[in-house]
Amino acid sequence: MPGRGRCGSENRKRCRRRSIYGFLEPCLLLLLHGKESHGYQLLEDLEKFGFHEVPADSSTIYRMLRSLEERNLVESRWNEGDAGPARRVYSLTDEGNLYLKSWVEELKKTRHILQTFLKKYRRHMEIFHGEND
Repeated sequence: MPGRGRCGSENRKRCRRRSIYGFLEPCLLLLLHGKESHGYQLLEDLEKFGFHEVPADSSTIYRMLRSLEERNLVESRWNEGDAGPARRVYSLTDEGNLYLKSWVEELKKTRHILQTFLKKYRRHMEIFHGEND
């Protein structure tokens, strides 16, 4: 099936799919840091984080934005432009900025754990199988 990567139907039994969608939240917060944006623009901007390979659909993004707004991390307002219909624009709140900082701290810890795991895996494979990545 196109777009399924290494975990297509033929490899499903031996493949573990990445669960990257939880990472959408800090990406959206960072995109809203210092500038407001509307949902469709945010969806396009997520490609900068690599989500073109694992696309996020608009319903997921809008659901997440609604959740962030309910938690007072993001606020929105209607922007009536000169051309086209009014669009809802989102911006980061002060509380959202603090939450983004806490995400960054957790990601730093996660990076360390992942780097350690990958290093140990590489060593293990070199010793037991003579493999290099």
